[in-house]
Amino acid sequence: MYAVFEDGSRQYRVSEGDVVKLDYRDAEIGAQLEFTRVLLYRGGDDTHIGQPVIEGARVVAEVVDHPSTKLYIQHFRRRKNYRRLKGHRQPYTSVEIRHILLPGQEPPAERHTGAAEKPEPVGAGATAPQSGE
Repeated sequence: MYAVFEDGSRQYRVSEGDVVKLDYRDAEIGAQLEFTRVLLYRGGDDTHIGQPVIEGARVVAEVVDHPSTKLYIQHFRRRKNYRRLKGHRQPYTSVEIRHILLPGQEPPAERHTGAAEKPEPVGAGATAPQSGE
Protein backbone atom coordinates (compact mmCIF):
# COMPACT_ATOMS: atom_id res chain seq x y z
CA MET A 1 0.00 0.00 0.00
CA TYR A 2 1.34 3.41 -0.92
CA ALA A 3 0.18 6.94 -1.63
CA VAL A 4 1.47 9.97 -3.50
CA PHE A 5 0.92 13.30 -1.76
CA GLU A 6 1.95 16.85 -2.52
CA ASP A 7 3.63 19.21 -0.09
CA GLY A 8 5.33 22.47 -0.99
CA SER A 9 5.15 21.92 -4.79
CA ARG A 10 6.88 18.52 -4.41
CA GLN A 11 5.34 15.08 -4.66
CA TYR A 12 6.29 12.18 -2.37
CA ARG A 13 5.53 8.46 -2.82
CA VAL A 14 5.21 6.96 0.67
CA SER A 15 4.12 3.82 2.49
CA GLU A 16 3.28 3.45 6.17
CA GLY A 17 6.47 3.46 8.24
CA ASP A 18 8.57 5.43 5.71
CA VAL A 19 10.69 8.36 6.90
CA VAL A 20 10.59 11.32 4.50
CA LYS A 21 12.61 14.56 4.47
CA LEU A 22 10.34 17.58 3.83
CA ASP A 23 11.02 21.29 3.68
CA TYR A 24 11.50 22.77 7.14
CA ARG A 25 8.39 23.56 9.13
CA ASP A 26 8.26 24.87 12.68
CA ALA A 27 6.80 21.82 14.46
CA GLU A 28 7.85 20.13 17.68
CA ILE A 29 9.38 16.65 17.54
CA GLY A 30 6.53 14.19 18.12
CA ALA A 31 3.87 16.51 16.65
CA GLN A 32 1.33 15.08 14.20
CA LEU A 33 1.14 16.48 10.66
CA GLU A 34 -1.67 15.86 8.18
CA PHE A 35 -1.28 16.08 4.43
CA THR A 36 -4.61 16.41 2.63
CA ARG A 37 -3.38 16.80 -0.96
CA VAL A 38 -3.31 13.08 -1.74
CA LEU A 39 -2.95 12.57 -5.49
CA LEU A 40 -2.94 8.77 -5.70
CA TYR A 41 -3.64 5.79 -3.45
CA ARG A 42 -2.79 2.17 -4.21
CA GLY A 43 -3.53 -0.73 -1.86
CA GLY A 44 -3.59 -4.27 -3.23
CA ASP A 45 -6.03 -4.27 -6.17
CA ASP A 46 -7.60 -0.97 -5.02
CA THR A 47 -6.37 2.14 -6.87
CA HIS A 48 -7.72 5.68 -6.46
CA ILE A 49 -6.47 8.45 -8.73
CA GLY A 50 -7.35 12.02 -7.82
CA GLN A 51 -8.57 14.63 -10.26
CA PRO A 52 -6.43 16.45 -9.09
CA VAL A 53 -6.75 15.22 -5.46
CA ILE A 54 -8.68 12.48 -3.70
CA GLU A 55 -11.29 14.32 -1.63
CA GLY A 56 -11.17 13.34 2.04
CA ALA A 57 -8.00 11.23 1.80
CA ARG A 58 -5.09 12.17 4.03
CA VAL A 59 -1.66 11.07 5.11
CA VAL A 60 -0.91 11.29 8.84
CA ALA A 61 2.75 11.69 9.82
CA GLU A 62 4.76 12.35 12.98
CA VAL A 63 7.75 14.71 13.17
CA VAL A 64 10.87 12.69 13.96
CA ASP A 65 13.78 15.13 13.60
CA HIS A 66 14.98 18.45 12.18
CA PRO A 67 18.22 17.52 10.35
CA SER A 68 20.25 19.83 8.17
CA THR A 69 22.91 19.22 5.57
CA LYS A 70 25.72 21.57 4.68
CA LEU A 71 26.75 22.13 1.08
CA TYR A 72 30.04 23.70 0.06
CA ILE A 73 30.23 25.84 -3.07
CA GLN A 74 33.81 26.15 -4.28
CA HIS A 75 35.08 28.21 -7.22
CA PHE A 76 38.65 27.77 -8.42
CA ARG A 77 40.50 29.06 -11.46
CA ARG A 78 43.91 27.56 -11.96
CA ARG A 79 46.95 29.80 -12.24
CA LYS A 80 44.90 32.94 -11.49
CA ASN A 81 45.12 33.00 -7.67
CA TYR A 82 41.31 32.78 -7.54
CA ARG A 83 39.64 30.68 -4.85
CA ARG A 84 36.19 31.19 -3.31
CA LEU A 85 34.55 28.96 -0.74
CA LYS A 86 30.97 29.45 0.38
CA GLY A 87 28.78 27.26 2.57
CA HIS A 88 25.02 26.79 2.77
CA ARG A 89 23.07 24.85 5.40
CA GLN A 90 19.58 23.74 4.43
CA PRO A 91 17.19 22.79 7.27
CA TYR A 92 14.69 19.96 6.78
CA THR A 93 11.94 18.24 8.74
CA SER A 94 12.00 14.44 8.88
CA VAL A 95 8.59 12.83 9.30
CA GLU A 96 7.56 9.21 9.72
CA ILE A 97 4.40 8.20 7.89
CA ARG A 98 1.99 6.70 10.43
CA HIS A 99 -1.26 6.19 8.49
CA ILE A 100 -2.63 6.52 4.98
CA LEU A 101 -6.37 7.12 5.33
CA LEU A 102 -9.07 7.04 2.68
CA PRO A 103 -12.23 9.20 2.92
CA GLY A 104 -14.25 8.30 6.00
CA GLN A 105 -11.45 6.38 7.73
CA GLU A 106 -10.07 7.31 11.12
CA PRO A 107 -6.61 6.40 12.44
CA PRO A 108 -6.59 3.45 14.85
CA ALA A 109 -6.30 4.27 18.55
CA GLU A 110 -2.71 4.63 19.68
CA ARG A 111 -1.51 1.90 22.03
CA HIS A 112 0.27 3.11 25.15
CA THR A 113 3.17 0.86 26.09
CA GLY A 114 3.37 1.73 29.75
CA ALA A 115 5.01 -0.38 32.44
CA ALA A 116 1.59 -1.44 33.79
CA GLU A 117 0.67 -3.18 30.54
CA LYS A 118 3.84 -5.24 30.18
CA PRO A 119 3.29 -8.94 30.80
CA GLU A 120 5.15 -10.26 33.79
CA PRO A 121 7.84 -12.83 32.95
CA VAL A 122 7.19 -16.40 34.03
CA GLY A 123 8.65 -17.15 37.44
CA ALA A 124 9.12 -13.51 38.37
CA GLY A 125 6.03 -13.31 40.58
CA ALA A 126 5.73 -14.08 44.27
CA THR A 127 6.84 -17.59 45.04
CA ALA A 128 4.86 -19.96 47.21
CA PRO A 129 6.61 -21.20 50.34
CA GLN A 130 8.24 -24.58 49.83
CA SER A 131 6.92 -27.28 52.18
CA GLY A 132 9.84 -29.65 52.39
CA GLU A 133 9.89 -30.20 56.16
